[in-house]
Amino acid sequence: MREVMNAVRYVLRTGCQWRQLPKDFPPRSTVYAYFWDWSRYGALDRIHHTLLVACREADGREASPTAAIIDTQAVKATEKGAAAGIPLATTRARKSKASSATRLSIR
Repeated sequence: MREVMNAVRYVLRTGCQWRQLPKDFPPRSTVYAYFWDWSRYGALDRIHHTLLVACREADGREASPTAAIIDTQAVKATEKGAAAGIPLATTRARKSKASSATRLSIR
């Protein structure tokens, strides 16, 4: 089970595809089946929450944060929207020169 969890963490951390899982881990079908079950039943969320609480308490803080800090840069970024920072998302697709050429019909 430890190796299955390590394999799931590897895929989530690196962003690799399941079929590119290194051979050091259990078979990808086994790892994916466990990942799917754990995701569907909320086990990964419960593990994350439990570890978060344990880490906060180990640091001498309360289990749940009681305040949040928002700086002016975060507010400015939110007001502008995410798409404005990506110029490719707002540009129109260009037609190829071949498709814009006119055809001559000869009768």
